[in-house]
Amino acid sequence: MDARITRRDLLAQGGIAGLALAATAAVRAVSALGVTPAQPEGPFYPVRDQPDKDTDLTRVQGHARAATGQTVLVNGRVLDASGRPVPGALVEIWQACATGRYNHPDDSNNQAALDEDFQYWGRATTDARGAYSFRTIKPGAYPADAGWVRPPHIHFRVVAPGLPSLTTQMYFAGEALNAADRILRSLPAEQRKLLTVSFAPAAGGAAVEGVFDIVVGRPGTAGVTPEVD
Repeated sequence: MDARITRRDLLAQGGIAGLALAATAAVRAVSALGVTPAQPEGPFYPVRDQPDKDTDLTRVQGHARAATGQTVLVNGRVLDASGRPVPGALVEIWQACATGRYNHPDDSNNQAALDEDFQYWGRATTDARGAYSFRTIKPGAYPADAGWVRPPHIHFRVVAPGLPSLTTQMYFAGEALNAADRILRSLPAEQRKLLTVSFAPAAGGAAVEGVFDIVVGRPGTAGVTPEVD
C-alpha cells in the first residue's frame, strides 16, 4: 500500500474536518441558546376534543369565513439540548382569539366575544428536520387580575419520545405589556429572550411571520410562576 498522502487527500481531509467543525459549531450555537424555559399551563388547556385541530387555526372546517385578527405564521424546530432535531414530536398550541377570550368553560367570566371562526387549538408533528409550522392569529390581551393584563401569548406543549415534555408560552416582541407581565418577568432576562419572538411581514404582506425554536432538555429551575393562563 502506498503510504504517501497526496494534496488531494489533504484537501479532502480538510474538507471533512471543516464540515465536522461547522457541525460542532452549529450544535454549540444552538446549545448556547439554552433549553426553552417552562411556563405555567394555566387553566385553559383544552378539555374537550374538537374535530378540527390541524395547523391552520384561522379556518374552521365547514365555516365560510376566516378568523378575525392579524394572521400570524409561527415556524420553528424542536431540538434536543445538544442541538439535534427531534423528528416526530407532538407540538400543541392553544390561545385566546383576537378579543382575548379562550374557548374554554373556565373563561366564562370573560365578557369578551368568542370568535366562532377561530380554531383556538391546533396540533403538529415535527418532520425529519424537527420542523413545525402553524398559521394562526395574534391573540388579544386580557385582564388576569387586579392591575394585571396579560400580553398576547401563545401556549405551547411539546411531547417527544425519550425527552421530558415541555409546556411553555411564546410572546410577541415589542408588546408594552410584556415588561409588566408577572409570569414573563419571573424569568431572568436571558430566558425571557428565548420566549419572545420578533415578527416581520411574510411574503405577500397579508401575514406576519416569526421563528420560535424550542429546545427540549432536562427540566430546569425557571423559578416559581403564578398559575395563571
